Amino acid sequence: GVGATSSARPSASGESRSSAAAAKRRRRYRDTSEVSCCLKYVIFGFNVIFWLLGLGILAIGVWAWAEKDTFNNLSRLTNLALDPAFIFIWAGALTFIIGFTGCVGALRENTALLAGYAIFLAILLLIEMTCGILGFIFKDWIKSQATSGFQAFIVSYRDDPDQQNLIDWIQEGWLQCCGIEGPEDWDKNIYFNCSSAVVGSREACGVPFSCCKPKDDEIIKNKQCGYDVRKNEYTGELHKIVNEKGCMAAGEEWLENNLLLVAGVAVGIAFLQILGICFAQNLRADIFAQKAKWG
Repeated sequence: GVGATSSARPSASGESRSSAAAAKRRRRYRDTSEVSCCLKYVIFGFNVIFWLLGLGILAIGVWAWAEKDTFNNLSRLTNLALDPAFIFIWAGALTFIIGFTGCVGALRENTALLAGYAIFLAILLLIEMTCGILGFIFKDWIKSQATSGFQAFIVSYRDDPDQQNLIDWIQEGWLQCCGIEGPEDWDKNIYFNCSSAVVGSREACGVPFSCCKPKDDEIIKNKQCGYDVRKNEYTGELHKIVNEKGCMAAGEEWLENNLLLVAGVAVGIAFLQILGICFAQNLRADIFAQKAKWG
């Protein structure tokens, strides 16, 4: 009995020594653990870029509104959804807010701001996924809305310089098209309507210069190239001067030819947003661990 007791004592003391050593190792790990500086400054660095980018976009939108004297004449805001300056303003403001929460939250190790940053990214990702799914399901509705929007651009072509620049870029710089279904759609604009000839409009029965095909030896764009091209007595070869394809058909064709590129960009943006959410949550976990260590 005495031998058994004496043999049990060294075993018990050995277990206590091993548990004490393990506890000491845990204390040492806890005392030396810290918030990941790499993770912290990666989040900070990326969001400084987005913060400044959002500020720049917002400033461009506000400047465009100021140039159009929109702030002193709010009656001009007839269709906010189709106002390029307003799109710049809300897109810039959203980017600015998300960049601010991520940047300051990471730098100051503020868990509330980091949580807000992760929530903003999660909501944005959810909205993007929802829009993508609904856009695929309701393709005809999307097409009809795009047609209505383009028609509104045509009607107000000379009234809003931002919309004018946007439609010129779509027709000339991007899709090389003219009108919704073709050049005849420009009859919906009061300046290009054929009946405007009686009031002296030189653009009557014509199309904007952005509808014209570029010439090989052209150095300066001829702003009058679209004059009279829709008149019955026009003697030139229309297909050599003006893009006869409508922008809706050209847009569908562009999307089909660049589907992989569009999908790749969408997946890349989604991946960056998921990465941002994971990084923010990991940084919050590090901060909470440090707070728990110090009581």
